Amino acid sequence: MSYRKFISGVLFGLFAALGPAQAQQPIRIVVPFAAGGGTDQYVRILAAELTKRGTQVIVDNKPGASGIVAADYVARSRPDGNTVLVSSLGTLANNTILYEKLPYDPKKDFAPVTQIAYQPAIIVGRADLPYKNIREMVDYAKANPGKINRGSPGAAILTNLAPLSFEKNNGFSTTHIPFNGDAPAVQALLSGEIDIHGTSITGSLPHVRSGKLRVLGVMDSKRMPQVPDAPTFKELGYDLEATLWYSLSVPSGTPKDAIERLNRAVNQVIADPEFVERARAVGMEPRGGSPEDLAKFVNTEFNRWVPLLQSLNLPKQAH
Repeated sequence: MSYRKFISGVLFGLFAALGPAQAQQPIRIVVPFAAGGGTDQYVRILAAELTKRGTQVIVDNKPGASGIVAADYVARSRPDGNTVLVSSLGTLANNTILYEKLPYDPKKDFAPVTQIAYQPAIIVGRADLPYKNIREMVDYAKANPGKINRGSPGAAILTNLAPLSFEKNNGFSTTHIPFNGDAPAVQALLSGEIDIHGTSITGSLPHVRSGKLRVLGVMDSKRMPQVPDAPTFKELGYDLEATLWYSLSVPSGTPKDAIERLNRAVNQVIADPEFVERARAVGMEPRGGSPEDLAKFVNTEFNRWVPLLQSLNLPKQAH
């Protein structure tokens, strides 16, 4: 056990001895993204519903350094179940490759609570392109090498890694143009600077509905309710699933009963049909499960995507 965790455990024992008032503290869910984005919107809907059902929750946005600011804050918090991280592939896996030295250890400093949602990765393109789906795009790319410019919110993000893996497995390539986030990439797509873009549905949905953009393929086992006419990769003959997923993690050493209480409360909310409808309105698909389910899932995702990220030989950053 690290010195930091030892001290946190001692402090937790001291505060627990103060009496039941300590247990009445609201749960603080720390979001590693700025307020207003799709993930933040979803977490706030979840927090409001949990509070309405008797589990007091507040949302605290701590963006910065690819989730490192938020992850480090939660890792250093008292392990009492009252400070929770919205974790993802970036904070629990990709950052280990992208940064020279992390202030937290994603495998040792956190305990899993539950998944909360996912978004399928998608490929969108302008409506004026000569291809209308992924199969037609692959044929075009093979017949016109170097002609397709593909955007992404960043080189190490799943919405670049999944298309890159797809290209390698299917014998074609595009010219990758990374952007600093999804919003500028969508604007570049609309202006014609790029042809296609790896993304989630949240930022592109208004433009799909207006007819300016088209979803060429959905990287999920089923079609998306927001764009029911958009085919999945599997429908078009390609065995590919890739999802942007979000989960809840707490500092390691958090009591099992605190983890189980939060797990039960969250899973009850995300199973509610009315909640599912509200989640889908912001582009999210609720998905829960046990702490053990989450631990296995994170390990599978780590082993799937980290080797691909390593193969890109990206220069490591200082956080």
